[in-house]
Amino acid sequence: MWPVRNFALEEKSKICILLLNGLEERGGDTKKTNQYIAAVAAAIGAVIAGTILAWTSPALPQLEPPKNVTAANSTATNATATILAVANGSSPVLINSLGQPADFLLDTKDSSLVSSILAIGAALSALPVGVLAERMGRRPTILLLAVPFMINWLLTIFANGAGMLIAARFFAGLATGGICVTAPMYIGEIAETSIRGSLGAFFQLFLTVGILLTFVIGGWTHWRTLSIISAVLPPLLVAVFWWMPETPQYLLSRNRRRDAEKALRWLRGPDADLTSELEDMQKDVDDASRQRAGMMSMVTNRASLMALVCSLGLMFFQQFSGINAVIFYTNNIFQSAGSNIPPAIATIIVGVVQTIATYISSLLVERAGRRILLLQSCIIMGVCLVVLGVYFKLQTDGVNVATVGWIPLVCLVLFIISFSLGFGPIPWMMMAELFSVEFRGSASGIAVITNWCLVFVVTLCFPLMKDAIGIHSCFWFFAAFMVICVFFVFFLIPETKGKTVSQIQAILGGKKV
Repeated sequence: MWPVRNFALEEKSKICILLLNGLEERGGDTKKTNQYIAAVAAAIGAVIAGTILAWTSPALPQLEPPKNVTAANSTATNATATILAVANGSSPVLINSLGQPADFLLDTKDSSLVSSILAIGAALSALPVGVLAERMGRRPTILLLAVPFMINWLLTIFANGAGMLIAARFFAGLATGGICVTAPMYIGEIAETSIRGSLGAFFQLFLTVGILLTFVIGGWTHWRTLSIISAVLPPLLVAVFWWMPETPQYLLSRNRRRDAEKALRWLRGPDADLTSELEDMQKDVDDASRQRAGMMSMVTNRASLMALVCSLGLMFFQQFSGINAVIFYTNNIFQSAGSNIPPAIATIIVGVVQTIATYISSLLVERAGRRILLLQSCIIMGVCLVVLGVYFKLQTDGVNVATVGWIPLVCLVLFIISFSLGFGPIPWMMMAELFSVEFRGSASGIAVITNWCLVFVVTLCFPLMKDAIGIHSCFWFFAAFMVICVFFVFFLIPETKGKTVSQIQAILGGKKV
């Protein structure tokens, strides 16, 4: 006798299973699209910073006199060294180092100021902007930075002399220092744990995009045209970022729980269960409010002190990796390889390699982890620096190295890739990860100040070191720091992949998680 099937019971069971599956999906399924949109919107500020950082590369040769000319008339109102040429047999015009007519030229002192005052402005603004982000919010602070960004480009476009350009670069520095604090902070706070590293790499990625954009456009346009095109970006930042939400952590710190839940709902999607994440955020904020005791508590609390040591150390080794020395010597390295590639094309090639490698880093960082990418970075960069030092030492001593001219080119490419995978993006990413909520704004400001002060020191000292001890010794000097860096990363830097804010703080405090 065949068993009788109870179709009604089976149908009810299927409905129950579907409902349970629906509830389970609703409870744990977060959407990541809006998080990527918010991160990209904030990273437009990094694109602007990249255009500002790279602007001097194509612009200064158009603003400097020919190298073999010195000031002939010290009583002239324009003290720059110039060639006076007669255009069509009429009035004299100024000729720049590229042999092109120029409205005005910069002498050595003014050119140096235009290059260096950016770092001074960035160092001055970092801490105040960090404090402002804590008090006013991350979102309005980023929007406010569009103002000095735009002032920079307006002053540059209408510049009629060195004074306006120097003022423009100072405003550029103020905005760039500020965006280096707020953009990584914002991205780190809106991202869920599983993609925080990938989104955190966006800051450096979009920075390299801005640099590459400037190299490509600036290589074939007048510096004013380049500035006009770049001036489109600050309004774009406002237009796009205006629609992004404030970070839930900041809203919770201001007792705006309903707004925080609304922002988190937009970021995570309509079907996500926010209860657990919102409670974790609230706990972090509550702990922060109880511990808030000013700057002194940052150095007396073990977790925050370790976070500061790790962040400042990463910023230090980022700048003492020799990245500026290698970039500065790019054209010489291409020439050593027997290449006739023009300098403008060489810088574009480097920019493309840097952008692609940084993009790959954003894909790898949540799979490989932060530590392994940092370790490969300092090891490979150190080896490349040693090899470059040996090559140029042999070249200086008169040894024929033409047959191995490809070696420095390979080292250059490997160095750029390794830097872009590790020490390019990760210090900015970990700056937003390591600090607890109560210290994040001010501590990020201190880290950015340190970074820009180091940029100023390395940029100022490298040409002097090159003349004093030779380029080969400079490469070895930076290689020695990479050896120290291996031990620093191995023994001090924690792995933050897949960790929540409270777990990272526990690790920094000496607890096992």
